[in-house]
Amino acid sequence: MRSLTLHLKVLITLLVSLGVLITAYQIFIQGIPITEDATDDLWNIDAKVEFQANPRDPVKVQMFVPPLNRDYVSLNESFISNNYGVSINRVDGNRKVTWSARRASGNQTLYYRLVLTKRYSGEKPKDKGPIFRDSIPVEGPEKIAAEALLAPIRQHSADVETFISETIKRVNNLNDDNVKLLLAGDTSTPNKAKAIELLLSIAHVPMERVHTIRLMSEQAQNPELWLRSFNGENWLYFNPDTGEQGLPSDRLIWWTGDDNLISVDGGKKVQVTFSMNNSEMNAIRLAKLTDENTDADFLEYSLYGLPLQTQQTYQIMIMIPIGVLVILILRNLGGLQTLGTFTPVLIALAFRETQLGFGIVLFTIITALGLSLRSYLEHLKLQMLPRLSVVLTFVVVLIAVISLLSHKLGLERGLSVALFPMVILTMTIERLSITWEERGGGHAFKVAIGTLVAATLAHLLMTVPELTYFIFTFPAVLLIMVGFMLAMGRYRGYRLTELFRFKAFLKD
Repeated sequence: MRSLTLHLKVLITLLVSLGVLITAYQIFIQGIPITEDATDDLWNIDAKVEFQANPRDPVKVQMFVPPLNRDYVSLNESFISNNYGVSINRVDGNRKVTWSARRASGNQTLYYRLVLTKRYSGEKPKDKGPIFRDSIPVEGPEKIAAEALLAPIRQHSADVETFISETIKRVNNLNDDNVKLLLAGDTSTPNKAKAIELLLSIAHVPMERVHTIRLMSEQAQNPELWLRSFNGENWLYFNPDTGEQGLPSDRLIWWTGDDNLISVDGGKKVQVTFSMNNSEMNAIRLAKLTDENTDADFLEYSLYGLPLQTQQTYQIMIMIPIGVLVILILRNLGGLQTLGTFTPVLIALAFRETQLGFGIVLFTIITALGLSLRSYLEHLKLQMLPRLSVVLTFVVVLIAVISLLSHKLGLERGLSVALFPMVILTMTIERLSITWEERGGGHAFKVAIGTLVAATLAHLLMTVPELTYFIFTFPAVLLIMVGFMLAMGRYRGYRLTELFRFKAFLKD
């Protein structure tokens, strides 16, 4: 007995732990929302390209577009132009769109449109980058100034991260004579990045320029320059003006490198204007779109991977254990008497179609009439199988009559009575009749009321939309429920109804 108890405790612990871990993994690691109302941001970005085309010259426009290989995923990407050919190429980790035309004249307008969202799931690409670079050749005063700046930088740094931060701080100290020499009067961010790159190259630390767009709704902006370096495992991002480390979450990497955003052959006065706005989409729907566009594992093995019609069936089926749990609690803890465990649950499922109030009325009418017929058949001394056959046939006829009358009276809800499981009604009538004979009409009435109460409570809980979504999305919760059911299987204490029955003994 002791070993059996230990075995049960271990089994319950394993089931509950597994259910909790899987659910926690889905919520905190995969980021699946715990409510159906949860939404995620959807960004719409437009890049408007304007230029003047040279008459009689071929036109070729090249512009960097986001690589979208890390934190964001594209849901839709379009290139809008009139009489231009469009092609996409990958160059050194960047993506570049090329618009081309044989002839164009006058003002030209091209559009690049992107709809994106945060990458929802799946393994992010493993970072790769250089960990060594050759020094940039430098001579004369610039070399002396660079070495003078590097001496305290080496002294105040412990690794690549702190070395780069210290370098950026030194270059932004515009009162330093050595910095003034390297910048040569140009304190723009690109020129400071050039001086930072020079100092880092002397120390053989690689550095890349990263051009980003800030995701801000309805605000015009230009690409913002950041710097990054690879430490052997991850990319380290730095603001070249402040030394701030870590790329903010609202920054979208547009391209990397020293090249300009756009180049035009056969045109002049090119200008790129960015505009964006954001909207919201249901988180699960967005996750499924993300999964389709990235071939990630997110939701691949979940119930959301089933066909839509099958999903609707499973949304009903997966709530049956909730109904069973309600019956278990009502019977084992509350002491409520019902016709078994599954009969109330199946009646609760039928209430989904008839609605609760109308379903109770229909169930009561059919059961009462069926019991009357069962009582009459008992006087004929029939065997059980013929008796059940007659009752089943009577139930079918009664269902048809009620449906017909409901239709004539305009009560369309009454037509759903046909969805009541006929076998369940037949067996319910038979079991209530037997209970009546064996334990009296009062007890049979009490069991019938208990069955209806249990079916009603189970129906109310099984049709809660938030609970249906949660169980369907996180089915591992059922393992926790199984653990609770196993624990209830060893409960030998008083039931709630027994406390009222034996109240007089407790007083004594």
